[in-house]
This record gives sequence, structure tokens and C-alpha cells, in this order.
Amino acid sequence: MSVEVVSPATGLAAALSDVPDPVFSQAMVGPGVSVKPVAEPAAAVAPISGTVATLHPHAFVIASAGGTAVLVHLGIDTVQLKGEGFELHVAKGAQVEAGQPVVSWNPAAVEEQGYSSVCPVVALDLSAEALADLREDGQVAAGQPLFTIEGHG
Repeated sequence: MSVEVVSPATGLAAALSDVPDPVFSQAMVGPGVSVKPVAEPAAAVAPISGTVATLHPHAFVIASAGGTAVLVHLGIDTVQLKGEGFELHVAKGAQVEAGQPVVSWNPAAVEEQGYSSVCPVVALDLSAEALADLREDGQVAAGQPLFTIEGHG
């Protein structure tokens, strides 16, 4: 059983090691990919189908029925914005489908306030060996595959 993880945003895929935060770039929370979103306001979408396990304006975790959890972090250090400029579309505990809007935000506004808008997409509590088909460069649209988590549901 494997889980396909899709991009939460339209933009440019990049290696997690390129993220300007060591917690992500050194894969301290888990392996994954990052997406540098286009500047237009947009809704970040669920990377997998499952339950909204954690929900903040700047970050969320979706957990699959099989226990795989994927973190999406909208920008770096954006917790400092205290939710300003983010609009939640779901509640914690809600069931979501991959590609369903979770949080609307404006990456350009985040950058205007001095923060990076790059979005780490991380498979929590897994090793890099659990990931396959990583897309670490090129344009990606919201809802298109970023990587596959092997052997987990």
C-alpha cells in the first residue's frame, strides 16, 4: 500500500534541503519536498486524503486512515503573523480529500512582510527511504503528485 502526496500549491518544486530553515532542510521532522508558490493569492490544498490532525493558519497536518501524516507549512516563520492573511476552510478533525482547499493565503503578502513563502511538504516520522518518485524540480500545479510514501496507508 502506498500513499500519493500531491502539491498543496502551484509553483516550483525543490528539494527540502533548499528550505531556509534547518528544521526542514535537515529533515528533522521528516523527509519531503518543498514548493515555492506562485505569488497570487490561492488556497493551499490537502496533500493526501484523511483527517485534519493539526490546524493552524500557517500550517496543517493531514493523517491518512493508515496513520501516515503529512505536514504542510505555509512559508517559513509565518507563525509570527499570528494568522493574519490566512483563512481556514476546514476544521480540525474534518475529513478531507486530496486536493481539497484547506487554507487560503497570499504568498506575495507573506514575502512583503519579510518571510519566505516556500512551503515544506513533509512526511512525518518516516525515513527518507519510505519516499519514492520525489519531484524536486520544475513547475508543479496544486494537486499534482510530489512524492509517494511506500508501504504506508
